[in-house]
Amino acid sequence: MTGESRWRVATHSGPFHADDVFACALLRTFLAGEVELVRTRDPAVIARSDLVVDVGGQYDPARCRFDHHQRAYRGPLSSAGMVLGWLEQTGKLSPGLASQLRKEWVEYIDAVDNGRRQPHAGVPCIVTIVAALSEQAETGAELDARFVDAVAMCEGILRGLCANERRNREAGAAVLEAMRRAESAGSRILVFDRHHKWKRAYFERGGAHHPSDYVLFPDEEGCWRLLGIPAGDGSQHLKRPLPVEWAGLADAELARVVGVPGAKFCHKNGFVAVFASEAAARGAIARWHLDQPRA
Repeated sequence: MTGESRWRVATHSGPFHADDVFACALLRTFLAGEVELVRTRDPAVIARSDLVVDVGGQYDPARCRFDHHQRAYRGPLSSAGMVLGWLEQTGKLSPGLASQLRKEWVEYIDAVDNGRRQPHAGVPCIVTIVAALSEQAETGAELDARFVDAVAMCEGILRGLCANERRNREAGAAVLEAMRRAESAGSRILVFDRHHKWKRAYFERGGAHHPSDYVLFPDEEGCWRLLGIPAGDGSQHLKRPLPVEWAGLADAELARVVGVPGAKFCHKNGFVAVFASEAAARGAIARWHLDQPRA
């Protein structure tokens, strides 16, 4: 490293592709500290760099050299796969997230860059999007600028995937606790203090066989939502739809039928109802015995 918290990463100048772009985005996302990107083919600059990506004719993870173009390398990886493996092996990236990135993103980038597969015509993907960004450039300086744009785009994708992994972990803990609380109380309602991405976590924890029918949580507008739980992961059917009497009603008409002030909306398919407050939602649940098994 050039400093305690700064890395100089060299990659080649000129036209760029998804593998070098994604490799640099991986480094900017998962390396602690500042990452300086240098686009060059100057051997002296490459030799002085902390990491070298897609140039230099060497694949040596111990020395942070990640090129796949030399005749001596016969493996399936592009620079993206090489960098991903190094980040995982050095503990800078968790095995779970590394596996997800490899399966869903990097193996495809590697395969296209090494000619083992072609992008589907007319189907946008990371390879064709990066290529489209590069097409805006007419000069070397413009290529450098568009490369920075492409890396920033991929870095945004990676940071979004990291946030998704974190939210999935949080959802798993919240769902498990809500399932335990509902069982202990003999209730059919899972209650969250905020919205979680709960469905995947719920079914991974045996939700299809859990004695719960609904999920209750506050939304971003301050209302409370009561959702019917699907019968299975990906199912279009609900364990227990909301009362058919509520379906398709809103505001005063819904409040009159429900018998509780603050009822705002119920979808005509009976999978979600919205209430002005938690008290209104719980009042409707109690009045219609939704927290108890169906008679």
